[in-house]
Amino acid sequence: MLVKQIMSQPVVSCQVDDHANLAAQRMWENDCGVIPVLDEEGRAIAMVTDRDICMAAYTQGKLLDQILVSSVMSKGLYACSPDDTLDQAEQLMRDHQVRRLSVVDSTGKPVGILSLNDVACASARNQPRPQSHSDGISSASTAWTLAAVCAHRIAEEHMKLA
Repeated sequence: MLVKQIMSQPVVSCQVDDHANLAAQRMWENDCGVIPVLDEEGRAIAMVTDRDICMAAYTQGKLLDQILVSSVMSKGLYACSPDDTLDQAEQLMRDHQVRRLSVVDSTGKPVGILSLNDVACASARNQPRPQSHSDGISSASTAWTLAAVCAHRIAEEHMKLA
């Protein structure tokens, strides 16, 4: 399976010199906990998470519109290509202990996000839905539980309306 088959799209992002308030707003409106930070040419150079923003507000004692994304974003970027295999991407996540990867094209521009949510949902689709509870842990039960917990609220709302 390739990353492009399960990555989340479209990508919501922010710029280095944006305020944390804008990053938080974009995360809230798009039901995501991370967005790539772009340079002037639109290339992904870092990530910023909802936790990064919360901890910055707490530790700096400032309002979000007084905090620049550049002061809270990650120091580096772990990224993969849409044509990488899921195995390659998962290994990168394990090696660097990250829950999300920016998916970038050959020019470094973001085209998606691969998260543990995406991996959990893909895993559940490949497992039979558990029929009954057992005394042990099964990979199918775990995959379905993770997929349910990780489901995007926006997708759930659309399903309820359908």
